[in-house]
Amino acid sequence: MTRIDGDWLEAFDEAMLGFFAIDHADAGMDQYLLERYSDLPAREAALGFGEDYELCRMNTFWPVRGLGLSS
Repeated sequence: MTRIDGDWLEAFDEAMLGFFAIDHADAGMDQYLLERYSDLPAREAALGFGEDYELCRMNTFWPVRGLGLSS
């Protein structure tokens, strides 16, 4: 069982909130699902998860300021 790094999880949640206005708990991600994405940088993992599960991006028209997540 892989242990999820706390810093990575914090960055992943920040990216998820910036892109999709949800964090990993809101998305229903468990340890197993987090491990599937944990080998990627947090931002790429959030985008990959969103693409895999067809999440609607909240910042398609208006990037979130201050998160450095503009595409």
